[in-house]
Amino acid sequence: MGNLGWMAAGATVFLAVVLVAMHFDRGQDVAAELAWQSARIEGVDRMSVALESAAEAEKSAVMAITDEDSVAYADQARAASATVERERQALEAGLRDHGTPAERDLLAKFGVVFADFRRVDDEILPLAVQNTNLKAYALAYGPAADALRDTGAALEHLVTDGSASPRRADLTAAALGAEVAALRVQALLPPHIAEEDDGKMASLEAQMGGEEGVVRKDLDALAALGAGPLVDEAVAGWARFLELKGQILALSHANTNVRSLAISLRRKRQVTAACQSALDELRDAIKAEPIAGADRVPALPR
Repeated sequence: MGNLGWMAAGATVFLAVVLVAMHFDRGQDVAAELAWQSARIEGVDRMSVALESAAEAEKSAVMAITDEDSVAYADQARAASATVERERQALEAGLRDHGTPAERDLLAKFGVVFADFRRVDDEILPLAVQNTNLKAYALAYGPAADALRDTGAALEHLVTDGSASPRRADLTAAALGAEVAALRVQALLPPHIAEEDDGKMASLEAQMGGEEGVVRKDLDALAALGAGPLVDEAVAGWARFLELKGQILALSHANTNVRSLAISLRRKRQVTAACQSALDELRDAIKAEPIAGADRVPALPR
């Protein structure tokens, strides 16, 4: 019995040692699994933050009023998107060997919508930095308005100087007719710059063409009436305005601010929401992954 007692005691000691070893090994496994789960969640969170930064920078690029600011924000948007992609690739590599099929599928789903996100940015950002509509407005309210003001001033002086002319009524009618028609052309420029639809732009241009015909007719009538150098000044001012109007319409047709804003408010908003939704699903799946023993560690034998 003595030998059996020693054998039983030895077996008990051996089992205790094994249980202790198992306890520490299991504790280390649980800690490693919890750390890996936390690392995955943090990776998803970094992707989410960078994605939001990219979206905000894109909006700033669209809304900026100078080329320099637009370019700076566009660069920030691209850099933030690159951060998302780096995090995505890192997580993809980790999930390849240490992730569940569901997590890999959800990350792949995010990859698809994020590719759409970047394609939309590739369309928006080159448009945003051109600022053609803002440049058109600057010309319309700056040099073009100045040229038309010079035209109007010459026509008004012509009426004043011709007050004693026997053909005063004809001079006044032609001068005022030219000035009013010119102002109507000017008034049609801002709606053209703001317009998104090419068909409506064409309609506005047709209206401009009709008013320009009136201006030409009245200026020719003034020349025929021998109105003198003031007619030449009015003609020169009108020619400058028409040249600038051509530049304004070309910028307006490029429509980069209007187009980039429309894409940002529609497609970009939708694809950003889809990306964030995919990340939320992935984060929830990682959090819900069970880790055996995470809530308790087996007690040591007494």
